[in-house]
Amino acid sequence: MATPHDGQTQARGLNFHYVEWGAANAPPVLCLHGITQTAHSWDEVADDLGRDHRVLCLDQRGHGDSDWAGDGDYTRQTQAADVAAITEALALDRFVLMGMSMGGINSITFTARHPHRVRALIIVDVSPEIQAKGVENIRHFIQQEDVLPTFDAFVERAHAFNPRRSLDNIRSRLQHNLKQLPDGCWTWKYDPVLRSPNRGFQASALSNLWDDVKAIHCPTLIIKGGESDILSTDSARKLQAAIPGSQLVEISGAGHSVMGDNPRDFVSAARDFLEGLGA
Repeated sequence: MATPHDGQTQARGLNFHYVEWGAANAPPVLCLHGITQTAHSWDEVADDLGRDHRVLCLDQRGHGDSDWAGDGDYTRQTQAADVAAITEALALDRFVLMGMSMGGINSITFTARHPHRVRALIIVDVSPEIQAKGVENIRHFIQQEDVLPTFDAFVERAHAFNPRRSLDNIRSRLQHNLKQLPDGCWTWKYDPVLRSPNRGFQASALSNLWDDVKAIHCPTLIIKGGESDILSTDSARKLQAAIPGSQLVEISGAGHSVMGDNPRDFVSAARDFLEGLGA
């Protein structure tokens, strides 16, 4: 079993927190979470992947235990620039980049701009074309009241949003995504700016993203949740067609948060892809 530890690094004037699994001399994999999530979104799969990889799961700006952006800048271009600076600070030369949802968009953006640094790319349940219904579901969830009297009130809300997860699993994840206020109530750790109706999967986040997709030529795996309300099968196939030689795997029993909904099959797909990269 891989043993995780917490790390901190500075980049572009901000402090960034990450969780690292595996040996420091193993092939590196950098994981980027979705909007309003944290590095611990990858816990269910990082343990297994960390047996033979150095898995670094980043709290992106404004999320988890990383600093908020003082200017409220959470564009994909800015977050890709964060990845460039962070990986330089951590002396990561060539690495596998794996991103889910917002993290997938940021991964596409980074790979297009720094092709020589990305050994391979894993895009999880996102593309330049996403379904309006799924976007609205996420927007409704994150724009609900952000201060509740108890921790378990947030657990119940999250379970209603994604009943595929157990209550214990949700409690474990929310320990890293919530903080207690002086009056005893609880709220999210992430920057409230991210709750704005104009954030998330807004048109500007996806604008010209196809151009970046077309600039990708490294080995690429696209992982789609079989029950995702964000990424349709048609859009996933279109994304695959746009990246030469890319692979597409659909994970049954999983919604948008594929790696947590069905970690066993996610790890199997990721391992098959990583082993195919060779030395």
